[in-house]
Amino acid sequence: MDRHMQTVFPRRAEVTRNTAETRIHVALDLDGRGDAEIASGIGFLDHMLHALSRHSLIDLRLHAEGDLHIDGHHTTEDCGIVLGQALRAALGEKRGIVRYGHAVIPMDEALAEAAIDISGRPFLVWQVPFAHSKVGDMDTELFEEFFRALAMHAGIALHVVLRHGHNAHHVAEGCFKAVARALRAAVELDPRMPQAIPSTKGVLEA
Repeated sequence: MDRHMQTVFPRRAEVTRNTAETRIHVALDLDGRGDAEIASGIGFLDHMLHALSRHSLIDLRLHAEGDLHIDGHHTTEDCGIVLGQALRAALGEKRGIVRYGHAVIPMDEALAEAAIDISGRPFLVWQVPFAHSKVGDMDTELFEEFFRALAMHAGIALHVVLRHGHNAHHVAEGCFKAVARALRAAVELDPRMPQAIPSTKGVLEA
């Protein structure tokens, strides 16, 4: 694996990850306007990543080339890995951030909830049943893989719960938008504590 990481403060990062299965480059700006340039090779994943960028106000560029002739698993998971690594790099020592975020998002009949703690201790709770195995060109089981990779490599505790809903498109989009809004709140700079690390330990890491 050939990996190059470059971080420019404040709150920007670029990560490139090359393996035998995928080649992925991500650049992001936590203090952006939600502008996105996405090309993962998986149409529905592109749609979801656009939503993640727009509703988190994180500028995001992601380009991926993967072994889609096999299936979408490696590309989806590795996009989560690289996006998580870029988030972690852009956050640096996490000084001044709010740290916690929570959102409940309705998407027609679906209602999705997400909660985030930028703790440095990664964890995923995923309680999102899908009534269908595919949405668009994407296997619905891959959403959990994406968010697990994102949480593990960003160093965040992430809970995503579907309160109700049955349309697979609405369920997935509600989850991504809920995570986006929770992430937006968590990475926001706290004007009351702009130089503080929001932890009684004085650090936010594993």
